[in-house]
Amino acid sequence: MNETTKQATSEAIKQAADGTAAFARLFRDLWRDIQEPGFLWQILALALCLLVAWGLSRYWLRQKHARSSADHGVLRTFGTGSLKRIAFPLLSLLLVLIVRKIFRHWELGPVSLLDLAVPLLLSMALVRAAIYVVHHAFAPSSFLATSERLIATSIWIGLALYLSGLSAPLIDMLEQVSFNVGKQKLDLWTLTNGLVTICVTVLVALWISGIIEARLMARETLDASIRVVLGRLVKALLSVLALLLSLSIVGIDITALSVFSGALAVGLGLGLQKIASNYVSGFIILLDRSIRLGNVVAIDPLTTGVVTQITSRYTVVRTLTGTEVIIPNEYLVSNIVRNESFTDSRVRFILSVQVAYGTDLDIAMRLMHDAALANQRVLADPPPQVLLMAFAESGINLDLNFWISDPQNGTGSIRSAINLAIWRSFRDHGIQIPFPQREVRLVGGLPAAAAAAAAAD
Repeated sequence: MNETTKQATSEAIKQAADGTAAFARLFRDLWRDIQEPGFLWQILALALCLLVAWGLSRYWLRQKHARSSADHGVLRTFGTGSLKRIAFPLLSLLLVLIVRKIFRHWELGPVSLLDLAVPLLLSMALVRAAIYVVHHAFAPSSFLATSERLIATSIWIGLALYLSGLSAPLIDMLEQVSFNVGKQKLDLWTLTNGLVTICVTVLVALWISGIIEARLMARETLDASIRVVLGRLVKALLSVLALLLSLSIVGIDITALSVFSGALAVGLGLGLQKIASNYVSGFIILLDRSIRLGNVVAIDPLTTGVVTQITSRYTVVRTLTGTEVIIPNEYLVSNIVRNESFTDSRVRFILSVQVAYGTDLDIAMRLMHDAALANQRVLADPPPQVLLMAFAESGINLDLNFWISDPQNGTGSIRSAINLAIWRSFRDHGIQIPFPQREVRLVGGLPAAAAAAAAAD
């Protein structure tokens, strides 16, 4: 160990000892003040500050909610929600600072309790604000609960280090462990500070992008696909800008990451081709609007349903049975997809019915037409149409063509309802639906064994 390292270590140990002594002195002052009669004035002043802050925050938020009841925008909603969390600790902190200043100016008594309350209230506000931003930046999950505990623990640990005076020597110790990355010299404190800065800036960027995305999704005048793609682009751009900004704030030269970015690009090109292809395909689908939210699509004979979600990597199709199918975007771009509501949501259906020879076709065709019009989902324009298709072996084939505008509500039920209405109408009017019949004739008489068995009977 060289002389410089020994000197730095000894200085760090000395500063840690000084910090511990300051921490002990803080509690000694607090214990000394407790034994004095003037300490009761600190307790009363602190309790009064907390009570007044609680009342003011409740009244202010109630008035703000009444004024904004007619406006339910996302930004106003966020403002009201964040104030509910940080109004009380911030107002308490402001009142405590004012009271502490009055105590010191008029020499009303010791202020050790008020000194301790200031960082505690500030940390409480930071914890509440950070957790609120995390709630709006990420979807509810188990990771969210873990991150909340991690954020709260980190802030309270930082507060403990600050109060104990150990933060300065700890920073000095971390700065002594340095290493080079290319031409950039880094140390543990720079990395730690950079990691925290990156997390905070990216978190703020995700929160801002979430607000912008919610505002875009609320604009009914824009096409749904355009709203989705704009939201994705805003989130990506803000995340990249936040990352670059945080690195610049910490003092890390971005050019030092050129080797890492090159290796990452090679990894994306070789090992993550499918993932990158899915992301590119997702933006293609959103931009060319070949598949949009609410479209009825058929991927294969077994997968037909409504598009409920389009993300950067996959598309969710909810089938008519209620099952959700997750389809990679690359599959939708490179394969044939039948979009039944691409330019027009109206869909035509054909029901084939066979009637017996000798049936009055005019009556049969009118009954089929009326059965279709009687259903509320069948469109009157274009009207249902009945066509005579063929003279088959067992009867006459008739096709009923009709249109509906809501295929996302299912097609099996309307087919069943119209078929049942046709059957009832045919039954009431005596129209028969034929079924195959076979008549077997034996030429040349019965065989001898069969004739003997018939005579015995």
